[in-house]
Amino acid sequence: MNLGNELRRCRKGQNLTLKAVAEKAGVSEGFLSQVENNVKSPSVETLMSIGQALSVDVGSLLSRLQNQERVFVLRTEEWAEVDMPHTGFVTRRMSPPENREVLDGAVLFIEPGKSLPVRKDIKNGQEVLCVLAGRIELRHGDRVFQMNKHDAAHFWAEPKAQAIANIGQELAVVLWVGTL
Repeated sequence: MNLGNELRRCRKGQNLTLKAVAEKAGVSEGFLSQVENNVKSPSVETLMSIGQALSVDVGSLLSRLQNQERVFVLRTEEWAEVDMPHTGFVTRRMSPPENREVLDGAVLFIEPGKSLPVRKDIKNGQEVLCVLAGRIELRHGDRVFQMNKHDAAHFWAEPKAQAIANIGQELAVVLWVGTL
């Protein structure tokens, strides 16, 4: 979690637009966007104004940021049971949402014959897959790769022409990591 992400989360949690918060805080919409994207850092006075516009106690916000966990551990027992929904796949994230700024990771459980939807709104993202169990097919552009246990792939995301499907007879378990 960082300041920009936390401010964005607070704004979106209240269904406020950048424009509305910027006007109330007395800053430009562009500046507020840069703060939320961690391109610019606001002065203390400006941060206080943004906090007031969001009805957020800036002191407690900064305290939460200072005391955030720097390590996130996911224990084996936290994913012992894999309850498959109607989609035929489960994604077990390896980091909390507020820490998914640059990198995201998950263990994917895919039923036989099922495939995963492609991540949306990814531009120039990279992905890494490692098959932990079962067999998958990676479609990337006009190429198709059949991957078995312990096979790995690194590739540039191709959102319009990419798919990951379980082509085996057993549950496929895949470690996935991707940039945002």
